Amino acid sequence: QVQLVESGGGLVQPGGSLRLSCAASGFTFSSYRMSWVRQAPGKGREWVSTISSGGEITTYADSVKGRFTISRDNAKNMLYLQMNSLKPEDTAVYSCVKGSVPRREADYWGQGTQVTVSA
Repeated sequence: QVQLVESGGGLVQPGGSLRLSCAASGFTFSSYRMSWVRQAPGKGREWVSTISSGGEITTYADSVKGRFTISRDNAKNMLYLQMNSLKPEDTAVYSCVKGSVPRREADYWGQGTQVTVSA
């Protein structure tokens, strides 16, 4: 069965960095676009970024463009999100998603990892 397991969240000061990881299993990882989404307390789920199956094409929400970088290692079935210049408004649970959220092809979500940006 499909499994998506995130790691790397934590508490970081404003302006700091974190790298999230997502270990994927149960499907042919290299054949699928992958996405990151986040959900802040009391808010709806927000799309963050998507990467093509081969990693050549990446797209970002305006709120994270220029600060976050999505990447993948198809040999290791791993998805990553490098987050720099973090802001308090980036505080959320971050989840990896099988499929492209903007294309409405997402069908599996991980449980998520908490990111808290606070002084």
